Amino acid sequence: MGNPIRVGIIGQGRSGYRNHALILSAMKEQYEIKAVSDPQEAYRERAVSQFGCEAYADYRDMLKRGDLDLIVNAAPSHLHVPLSLEALETGLHVLCEKPLARKAEEVDRLIAAAEKAGKCLATFQQSRLAPAFQKIMDIVHSGVLGRIVHARIAYNNFARRWDWQTLQANNGGSLLNTGPHPLDQALRLFDSEEMPDIFCKLDRVNTFGDADDYVKLLLKKDGHPLIDLEISSCDAYPQDTYHIHAEYGGISGDYRSLKWKYYDREQASEQVLTRQPMMDASGEPAHCKETLVWKEESWEISDEEKKRPLQRVFYELLYDTLVNGAPLVVTPQHIKQQIAVIEECHRQNPLPRFAE
Repeated sequence: MGNPIRVGIIGQGRSGYRNHALILSAMKEQYEIKAVSDPQEAYRERAVSQFGCEAYADYRDMLKRGDLDLIVNAAPSHLHVPLSLEALETGLHVLCEKPLARKAEEVDRLIAAAEKAGKCLATFQQSRLAPAFQKIMDIVHSGVLGRIVHARIAYNNFARRWDWQTLQANNGGSLLNTGPHPLDQALRLFDSEEMPDIFCKLDRVNTFGDADDYVKLLLKKDGHPLIDLEISSCDAYPQDTYHIHAEYGGISGDYRSLKWKYYDREQASEQVLTRQPMMDASGEPAHCKETLVWKEESWEISDEEKKRPLQRVFYELLYDTLVNGAPLVVTPQHIKQQIAVIEECHRQNPLPRFAE
């Protein structure tokens, strides 16, 4: 194995510290944290002490170092586009936290900058790698369920929130903050590079900011499953995260466990459409009735999978991309479609904004 990838991290708040610095510091053969930047002095001092790196109050000073390979952009969401552009134009690979952007045309600008620089542009969408979702996709692709008719994904709870991520000026709100994770999964189930027809309802309920904390999103297109996505902060009785209807059965569950069932088509009786009123053997009115033979299966996340953070899995794959040229699992084109959907949702739901 060659030298580790030299990393600079913009931001040492919740994501920059927990999702990136802590993970990378445990992957010393693959990554070396050379520097971080953050306006908070206490965060800078923590990074210097804990990771043995240099720290800067201004990210621009970090970009001038000349000895970095990769910039991790964990700045506040409204700074993702401009800071990522600066890093790409400096000649560095970029991994940006979600949401990558607010509008699809901004993703185009980032893609163009990455292509011009000959560098990698990646987005931190680790939920694509969740064992439960990987299992769902395995089941779907196996064909045992037949055609997928409807897929519901619900990231619901009951919570009140009052931090900077509740403000539209900061690209906050549940759709932009939480939404990229379930929406990335939803678009994989939708399985089309074309834009779906979109219906969306956004609302402000329990948030103290001016951005959304309730999302209802429907995606549809002929020949593809109907996608029903919920992100709600006002659900006191949250149910399963995943619920899939299909031609021969379905799936239900969450990130810890799944169950699915499908009927045995070989043992199912052959039926013929009856246009006349149905009667039973005694001549009484009857209803369609049959006994299907069901096959039921289940899955539970393993202890090994529980101990292996998705962040680390993502960084292992990114290392393979940067060092060996492996294709990105989550491409910028996937992210552009996601952001285009989010942009349309906001167009349909222009919420009032607080004065800045």
